Amino acid sequence: MIARSIVFALLRRIESGQLTVVDEGRRHVFGRGCPQATVVVRSPRLWSTLARGGRGLAEGYVAGWWDSPDLTAVFEVGVRNLAGIDEWRRRLSPLLEPYQRGRALWVRNTPARSRDDISRHYDLGNELFELMLDETMMYSSAIFSRREMSLEQASRAKLERLCAKLDLRTSDHVLEIGTGWGGFALHAAATRGCRVTTTTISREQGEYARARVRAAGLHDRVTVLGDDYRELRGSYDKLVSIEMIEAVGWKDFGTFFERCGELLRPHGAMALQAITIDDRLYEVEKTSRTFIRTYIFPNGCLPSLEVIARSIARRSDLRMVDLEDITPHYAETLRRWRANFDTAAGRLRELGYDERFQRMWRMYLSFCEAGFSERRIADVQIVLAKPGWRGRVAVADAPAHPASARDVSEPAASGGLSRSARSGSSRFRAE
Repeated sequence: MIARSIVFALLRRIESGQLTVVDEGRRHVFGRGCPQATVVVRSPRLWSTLARGGRGLAEGYVAGWWDSPDLTAVFEVGVRNLAGIDEWRRRLSPLLEPYQRGRALWVRNTPARSRDDISRHYDLGNELFELMLDETMMYSSAIFSRREMSLEQASRAKLERLCAKLDLRTSDHVLEIGTGWGGFALHAAATRGCRVTTTTISREQGEYARARVRAAGLHDRVTVLGDDYRELRGSYDKLVSIEMIEAVGWKDFGTFFERCGELLRPHGAMALQAITIDDRLYEVEKTSRTFIRTYIFPNGCLPSLEVIARSIARRSDLRMVDLEDITPHYAETLRRWRANFDTAAGRLRELGYDERFQRMWRMYLSFCEAGFSERRIADVQIVLAKPGWRGRVAVADAPAHPASARDVSEPAASGGLSRSARSGSSRFRAE
């Protein structure tokens, strides 16, 4: 088969890690060393679909055309050997940019369109997320400050970290952009006594969060809105946004930070937790029709640190006063979510999440876990401050390296900010 021969020729170029392909009872080994992964081919239709690259690989798995005893390891091997493809894509990027920008002119990320995109992920059913997440219902990276921590404890540690960085007080009125299922709003109001106004454009998330607020007896301190961030009004002492910026869209990063700056009082500060992509990959990834952007997070886009810094400088009066890399903790968080998801497979089927859906989400969770563990993508906590802010970012001791089935290395320091590296996190502060 020609398609298989072409794929095997490409696999012979693996330089880091080992991939074993089991096809028609025969084992074909490519590369050497760790990580080691195995792909079991279930259908010859896989070979032709691989012509679509990573998206084809993902679609083939969802269709049941291949399996693996360790799905994450397959993607770890893949990520480690993407350097050549990335370079080729970067060289083509200037040629594709006019087409990308022309296509973007016809697609406006209006509040109505944003609501539709968000609904396609976050309105899949609260039961799904209850089974996958922990009791806090936080759908963002936890922080494992001790190896033996449960997922719930690590999620609360993350919430405490954000509250500490903003020095939240009883007198503060906090705005949260991206409610999720209400985890941060409930935690901040209950532990700091502050007022929280939080907003989500997901219908199911909004209803769920309001019910949690009522059950906790915090309706006098927490208000849940259904407004797009562009529709918000008022002024606030502090602002929090936890892994919501990825849904903003590449054309609107500047608008997002402009609105954040406008909503904060002159002495205010903002905590942003964001999934980011390497600066060198941003231009080629921002409009790519990847598996994740097509099937999981429609029209989402990961910003890079350079894009965040440029958007802040050009469109707001905010300044970056603290940045911490928590990437290793996301790989462990995803491993825990995936374990919960697999444990709940039977219950998910009863709720109507069929085998195809479960394979798609197992693919999504493993793909992201590999991305973080191999640092294809990162997760950061950033503190931004208004000109009148005179506070100090106070944080407890940095967390230990999270417990994980795989070794995760530290990133290299870069940029014009000072670095104090600790186990499991990288910390930058403006001097």
